[in-house]
Amino acid sequence: MSPLVRSVRPADFAPLGELSAAAYLDSGLLAFGESDWYAGELRDVGRRARESEVLVAVDAAGTVLGGVTYVPAHDHPYAEIARPGEAEFRMLAVAKEARGQGVGEALVRAVVERARAAGRSAVVLSTQPVAAASHRLYERVGFRRAPARDWAPVPEVTLLAYALDLTA
Repeated sequence: MSPLVRSVRPADFAPLGELSAAAYLDSGLLAFGESDWYAGELRDVGRRARESEVLVAVDAAGTVLGGVTYVPAHDHPYAEIARPGEAEFRMLAVAKEARGQGVGEALVRAVVERARAAGRSAVVLSTQPVAAASHRLYERVGFRRAPARDWAPVPEVTLLAYALDLTA
């Protein structure tokens, strides 16, 4: 059964924050491990929910299985590589026990639907080179590499860019 994707609720903040930090740590995506400043960003779901749209995937019992931060425009505080007319998403995370069950894909498709409904020309994202499973997911949904938009937020971390053209 497919997970339900909905807007985050205050009761989801702590579970999603811990799930997100654990997913990034388990996947080796935090350059400095638990002490990495980004672990704190991942855990602060309340702030993200106040400043952007956070979506969660839940099972029939309401257990949070994953989440994503939807960035609706290039001039949004959470935008990193979006250009005018584009949407972006960040902080996609799926619980270890829920991986391979369509949770990540459901979250990405929900972001794409929101961007389409808002008339965006594309959805973009940044990902780490080691996140091969994520790359396969993005490509399965229709995203393509956008190497001209690769960037390094800090010297120790290079991010790869992907884009999905919504005008085609």
